[in-house]
Amino acid sequence: MHRIFRIRSFEVAAPYTLRVSFDDGSEQTIDFRPVLRGELLGPLRDQALFNRVTIDPEVHTLVWPNGADFDPETLHDWPTCAEALAQRAEQWDTKVA
Repeated sequence: MHRIFRIRSFEVAAPYTLRVSFDDGSEQTIDFRPVLRGELLGPLRDQALFNRVTIDPEVHTLVWPNGADFDPETLHDWPTCAEALAQRAEQWDTKVA
């Protein structure tokens, strides 16, 4: 079953790192650097673009001007997803090349 979470707020905690607050009262501090690869997420290595993140008012997740976004459940469960996402991201670079 896919759980539905909504992001209430976020703040920049460090370069490429956001502190994200969810509607269930939990928070995650997420360092996105390991997954900023490939055609969609790779451009977010540009710090200025990364910092243009907003919360989509309809689906309540993080979105960037280039169309990049993340499922709120993935963000909520980042500690259990981060390693697998980083491994997958390594493959995204090889597919683009």
